[in-house]
Amino acid sequence: MPLIFRPKHNYLARLSLVVGGLGALGAVSGILIYVRTPLARGMQDPVEQPIQFDHRHHTRDEGIDCRFCHQTVETSPHAGIPSTQLCMNCHSQIWNGSPMLEKVRQSYIDDKPIVWNKVNDVPDFVYFNHAIHVNKGVGCVSCHGRVDKMAAVHKDKTLTMAFCLDCHRNPGPHLRPVDEVTNMEWTAPVASGHGESHGEADHAALDPAAFAEKMIKDNNVHPQTSCTTCHR
Repeated sequence: MPLIFRPKHNYLARLSLVVGGLGALGAVSGILIYVRTPLARGMQDPVEQPIQFDHRHHTRDEGIDCRFCHQTVETSPHAGIPSTQLCMNCHSQIWNGSPMLEKVRQSYIDDKPIVWNKVNDVPDFVYFNHAIHVNKGVGCVSCHGRVDKMAAVHKDKTLTMAFCLDCHRNPGPHLRPVDEVTNMEWTAPVASGHGESHGEADHAALDPAAFAEKMIKDNNVHPQTSCTTCHR
């Protein structure tokens, strides 16, 4: 009786199992890698808003401090979104007839808030407190990037658990004097001691490592890494 399967078929069967296994592993690995890429996270993609609000103009050109609009960032877990009334305090006199601001005026007349689209939206099971970070010297730019250079704000950092834990385990490089948290052009001293520290002569003489330690001490920073810190 002739053989149905020849010896080479054993080799082909083993090869197909190896190729199939590697293919499945590659597919899973590819998915796990993709979801961690900026493309999958929607980073660098400007978030469309109901009204064109140019942060560059308001922060850089007009010199408006972040806290003028995000008024609860120092006292609340949430940074806060400016009310239409706050917008109209300026725009009832400036560009008060601009078609671009029609929705702002209508919101004020109807007494209905503008529904803005979130740029950074952490999961509901994650607790994040803006106030504690700002009051400990973590600059806005550390998490939000150079908003003062964005025509339309986009997600600049991953804000993943790994991102947060890396900072909590080594907070020094991310700290600055508390009064500089909204200054997006602030830079820490460089090793030569000639870095910009915006008038703080005692800081300019320190190298980055020593400066980081000083900020940890001055700002009384004691970051936690336990699960219950963020998952409550």
